[in-house]
Amino acid sequence: MRRIAATTPLFALCLAALAAPAARAADEPPPSAERPLHAAFLVVDGVYNSELMAPYDVLQHTVFHTAPDPGIEVFTVSPAGRPVTTFEGIHLLPDYSFETAPPIDILVVPSAEGSMSNDLDDRRMIDWVRQVGGSARYVMSLCDGAFVLAQAGLLDDHAATTFPGDYDAFASRFPDVDLKINVSFVHDGKLLTSQGGARSYDVAMYLVDLLYGERVARGVGGGLLLPWPLSPRAMPAVVTEPAPAPTLHPGPETAER
Repeated sequence: MRRIAATTPLFALCLAALAAPAARAADEPPPSAERPLHAAFLVVDGVYNSELMAPYDVLQHTVFHTAPDPGIEVFTVSPAGRPVTTFEGIHLLPDYSFETAPPIDILVVPSAEGSMSNDLDDRRMIDWVRQVGGSARYVMSLCDGAFVLAQAGLLDDHAATTFPGDYDAFASRFPDVDLKINVSFVHDGKLLTSQGGARSYDVAMYLVDLLYGERVARGVGGGLLLPWPLSPRAMPAVVTEPAPAPTLHPGPETAER
């Protein structure tokens, strides 16, 4: 397995993807302006607040900046739809269970306390991630959520990253994943993996820009006080064969949150 650290030339690929999204593949359905994209956040006991709420906020705020087209509809999914408690102690009532969740365009897997241990042995959850991730337009992991994606086989023969303190554990367990180190996030095909923590904002903002263009991303960033776009030094990233993602038609930028 090869490990590399991102450099400015690699980040240039990221900027190129933002500026000119790849043409849509012939078999990919066109984006719909009739309904919002559905972004499902997998929540289990021990999920970490930062990796859950940073991308949740960013994706949800698209609804204020994409008019007349809908933005992203965000919701939470737990295995049985029962309440979960975050690692930091916040009690959450998920919107759906695995059985009741609507069609999912964007699957988001935040890190949780058990992402490197017990969660990987939860066959039902891993099977669900494999099935939903296989059909979703994009799949995003934050921090050690990459372990869950890799356990589901979604990262095999792809580039990915994870929490810096867990590089060695990830490389040992998943030798078929091309681990990139010292980068904020990696975009390979429809897969986006992030270091997590405060860096969780980077990958979510990148996806908004990829889907809707810089104007909408700037609007979202303005509402959340997140500067965008960031410099290569501030947001080192790796983009490998980005998935086709036509820019949707943004509406007027607003200062509303």
